[in-house]
Amino acid sequence: MTTFNLVVQTPALTGEMIEQIAAIAETSGVKRLGTSAVRLTGVNDSTETRADVHAWGMRAHADCAYIQAGSRLSDCKVLAMDMDSTLINIECIDEIAAFGGVKSQVASITEAAMRGEIKDFAESLTRRVAFLRGLSTEVLQSVFDEKLRLNAGAEQLISTVQKAGIKVLLVSGGFTFFTEKLKTRLNLDAAHANVLGEQDGLLTGFVQGRILDAQGKADTLRAFANECGAEPHQIIAIGDGANDLKMLAHAGYSVAYRAKPVVQAQASFALNVAGLDGVLNWFE
Repeated sequence: MTTFNLVVQTPALTGEMIEQIAAIAETSGVKRLGTSAVRLTGVNDSTETRADVHAWGMRAHADCAYIQAGSRLSDCKVLAMDMDSTLINIECIDEIAAFGGVKSQVASITEAAMRGEIKDFAESLTRRVAFLRGLSTEVLQSVFDEKLRLNAGAEQLISTVQKAGIKVLLVSGGFTFFTEKLKTRLNLDAAHANVLGEQDGLLTGFVQGRILDAQGKADTLRAFANECGAEPHQIIAIGDGANDLKMLAHAGYSVAYRAKPVVQAQASFALNVAGLDGVLNWFE
């Protein structure tokens, strides 16, 4: 019989909250993991109790994750991450569009694609990139310098998994201009994204080569995992939009980070409150 622990994380974690969730989960033990996290050991993992725990987490604004007891970070081999709105705080294409005065038009398409309302990602990206035609390529550096920031906990997560021997893949429906800079900055093992067309210092309004869509992201992760000798149960994958769903489906630890409802519904775990380094608290 498999034993599960329950890891609860929220910046406002109080003793009263721990008592509440401990009672709901029928835990056999409590271990504080710091001011914002607690591990409840040997919890009830029935369908009914899981539903009660989820409901409590929603009310308490806390992330609740059922993790098999004894799980160790070193048992994993691959961490795969989406870039826009997952590793970083922005949608790069929206911020590029802002320099051309067309952010609202592009952002509306981005949102619809992330929610899964536009099923063909390649078509949605082609439509958005067309708005960028004629912009100076210098805009890309301006976005990187002025707008792009790592999301909370990103550096801690990546440096810690790297120390554990885990290989890190950045796979994005965004653009190589940004993924390559982040690969260098964070010493990532691999990075894949789309190539923005440019000519004479201007963006052409087209994507060069095959567009990296949902299937492309999944295929990229699968190939990378094979190179690393990683089985699905040894993969952590993190994303936020519908374009990440096929990639997440290939990971034993599929994580929805500040994600759209369609992703929250299908991922095994969610980080709605904790930073990206909240993943680390799941492991013993």
